[in-house]
Amino acid sequence: MPRETRAHAAASEATAGGRENLRRRVVEAAADLLAREGRAAVTTRAVAAAAGVQPPAIYRHFDDMEGLMEAVAEHTYGAFLAAKHTGAHLDDPLADLRAGWDLAVEFGLAHPALYALMYGEPSRGTTSAAFRAGMEILMGRIRRLAAGGRLRVDEQLAATLVHATARGAVLTWLSQPEDQRDPAFLSVMRESMVAAVTNEKPAVQDAGPAGAARALRAALPEQSTLSGAERDLLGEWLDRLATAG
Repeated sequence: MPRETRAHAAASEATAGGRENLRRRVVEAAADLLAREGRAAVTTRAVAAAAGVQPPAIYRHFDDMEGLMEAVAEHTYGAFLAAKHTGAHLDDPLADLRAGWDLAVEFGLAHPALYALMYGEPSRGTTSAAFRAGMEILMGRIRRLAAGGRLRVDEQLAATLVHATARGAVLTWLSQPEDQRDPAFLSVMRESMVAAVTNEKPAVQDAGPAGAARALRAALPEQSTLSGAERDLLGEWLDRLATAG
């Protein structure tokens, strides 16, 4: 990089806006390299060259390359969601669940290198901001199912099953040769997940207490009549009833 360019970059980085702009350039450069050439191509030198900065500048914004890759995951996932119309199907929480699962799978298939990096190893992908954002959206869908009496299992188990089936479907699909990929596999996986976590009919119409307990438990955080201590106690009772059922 020419001396004048380096001086300009250093001056730009001295301001808050300049620092944010440089950070964004680095993340976008790393994301582009990852998408085009794979994880092995995302080196400090390559990212710095693509972003038009000196290598030390990267480590003024990220502790290490793992931190940079987490930022890439958050950036890419956020951009993907922003490009989609992800409004909830409030009138049909089951359709909303299917749409959310399809969206998660679509993200993985659209960004195979990033998805493999995020979820290809058991120790990865559970603490990043991107993962937390996705789980927050998923939990909203799960709570709507519970509030409608459609949840067969407790909320946390349902979320785990939804995430696990989407993750497994994407990684399995990506591991197969292209000529052996059958689109029916994805739809069968999704419907297997739906059958595992939901009731065919709202459980609150049944005589048993479990479905009603799950429905009330989902709505409990929105109640203002009870005190915090009372909500906590009732929540504990409802959890026990739902589990017993």
